[in-house]
Amino acid sequence: MTDALEEKMSKSRICRMGSLAALGAMVLVVASTDVSTQSQAPAPPPAQLGVLAPANLAKPRPKAPFDLTGTWLHNSPTGERFDPPEGFKLTPEAQVHYDAGLKAVKEGKVYRNDIGLCWPAGVPIMMTRVWPVSMIQMPTSIFMISELMNSLRIIYMDGRKHTDPDIAVPSFNGESIGHWEGDTLVIETKNFVNEHHWIHDRRSIPASDALHIVERIRMIDNGMRLEIEFSLTDPKMWEGTWKLTKFWRRVDDRDISEVECLPDLNQHMPTVKSDFNVR
Repeated sequence: MTDALEEKMSKSRICRMGSLAALGAMVLVVASTDVSTQSQAPAPPPAQLGVLAPANLAKPRPKAPFDLTGTWLHNSPTGERFDPPEGFKLTPEAQVHYDAGLKAVKEGKVYRNDIGLCWPAGVPIMMTRVWPVSMIQMPTSIFMISELMNSLRIIYMDGRKHTDPDIAVPSFNGESIGHWEGDTLVIETKNFVNEHHWIHDRRSIPASDALHIVERIRMIDNGMRLEIEFSLTDPKMWEGTWKLTKFWRRVDDRDISEVECLPDLNQHMPTVKSDFNVR
């Protein structure tokens, strides 16, 4: 091999080594930048623990002023329905249903009896029917199971906030968040469905997805009765705030049973027949 050829090959090797070194440096810079970016990225928020997760149950919390655990039965002198206040004013959308309901009653019919057709009663109706409700209170939640259609309501007590309405899954019982104010349990419920849901089923007053309910619950008479003050707003259906107070009594000699709503069991009811139930 000639000296000239050897010199040319040596320069070629040096050039390749320089290129590789430069490439390695670039990779190192990119990797370093990537690691730096990752280290600066905010950590994802911790996942919300379920109310029955042992780690959630074990968190230290103040002792609750009272325990709702037991079976309760609605027992109000004002009756089992949420009658609107005197001089109430409905929105045009709700007025259509209200007027149609009045017309149906005059004709000996009923208007959109969804509950008779096995649609869930939902809140607030679930909280006033003469069916017992079993309540189980835990540090993170309160479970309410109504014998009426075995409807389940969960009150979240672990400090979480309401789900953003843009991603919340609406339901008939809504999303209930509770907290203590002295000796009063305050429950705020929203994220309801937008149809087949009623405030007053006999007077044909509907609820919408804008329904917002605040309950203030006190235990009275040495733990034998509950006083529940309701404040209801639904700007899509009526003006202002409707307020009512209902009472419950403890029934230690009662349990709840499985009571399902099945259309074939309701055939004796005129409201399930199309010529009586105005849609």
